Amino acid sequence: MAKNQIPTFAAWAVAAVAAAFFLPAAVSGARDVKAATNKGFVVQGRVFCDTCRAGFETPKSTYIAGAKVRLECRSRTTGAKTCSFDGVTDRSGTYNILVADEHEHETCEAVLVSSPVKGCAKTLEGRERARVFLTNNNGIASTKRFANSLGFQRDIALAGCAQLLKMYQQYENEV
Repeated sequence: MAKNQIPTFAAWAVAAVAAAFFLPAAVSGARDVKAATNKGFVVQGRVFCDTCRAGFETPKSTYIAGAKVRLECRSRTTGAKTCSFDGVTDRSGTYNILVADEHEHETCEAVLVSSPVKGCAKTLEGRERARVFLTNNNGIASTKRFANSLGFQRDIALAGCAQLLKMYQQYENEV
């Protein structure tokens, strides 16, 4: 019986050694192939109209079709613009901008350009740009990056907004 166990143990030992040496190389090689074929990113976000002039998205906010958005990258050391990519929102107010290459050493932001909606074309302060990290060297497996929503502000608040904003104030006072 001992003779039968020795070859079994030897087989397991050989398999364990093989796995220890070859598995990391296979995983590393697969990772390199993925990185080599992944030469870009898709930046996705939404553009809204702050219909209540609240300064943020509310249940009364609407999403803008046809809004123009630009993704701009700048050198972290000099601040000089290195590249830009343009996009337009679809009927749901969502944009998808294809961005080429890695931008690990750059600061990239989605920036509002224009709104096609009359009466809602003024950029909302603090919501006119959103930073996006465009590198594969950050632990995110997907090549899709999500930007915070960008917003324009309506010239005049819609009817019913006062009630909505009071509700927010009541909640704030309770907390």
